[in-house]
Amino acid sequence: MLSLISTLGGLLISGLPKLLDFFQDKADKAHELKMAQMQTEREMQLAAQGFAAQAKIEEIRTDQIAMQTEAQMVTGAQEHDKKVLEKASTWVANYVGTVRPTVTYIFVLELVMINAYLVYFLFAHPSLIVSIDDVIKYSDIIFSPDEMSMLGGIIGFWFGSRNWSKK
Repeated sequence: MLSLISTLGGLLISGLPKLLDFFQDKADKAHELKMAQMQTEREMQLAAQGFAAQAKIEEIRTDQIAMQTEAQMVTGAQEHDKKVLEKASTWVANYVGTVRPTVTYIFVLELVMINAYLVYFLFAHPSLIVSIDDVIKYSDIIFSPDEMSMLGGIIGFWFGSRNWSKK
């Protein structure tokens, strides 16, 4: 019996290095896998940052090209207008100079007249306004966001962009 146990013990002890190598190899592979995952994540983060930076650079370049193109279009249109007006009569040149302001005056007067009529209508029919909520509702109708954005665009054109063209 002792010989059987010693033989069995010898077999187990002779296989022990293989068993330890198996666990060591398993631990090494798990460590390498974890390192590979960390390296992949790091490369993905760097790539994302690099691509994000590259995308910002491309966006800035696109914006610069768009601004240059717009400036060239404005310059081209102004040069074209100058060439056309050099050959035109005086009254045509004067009329061309008044078209934009006239359209602006018409639009602003139209807004003022419509709003004045709406205010008059509300005061002529006091039963329409019962609470402050009604006042807010009707003021949203009178001064709608679309109307205010159009008026803001007109004011911005006449008073904002003029400073840029004088420089």
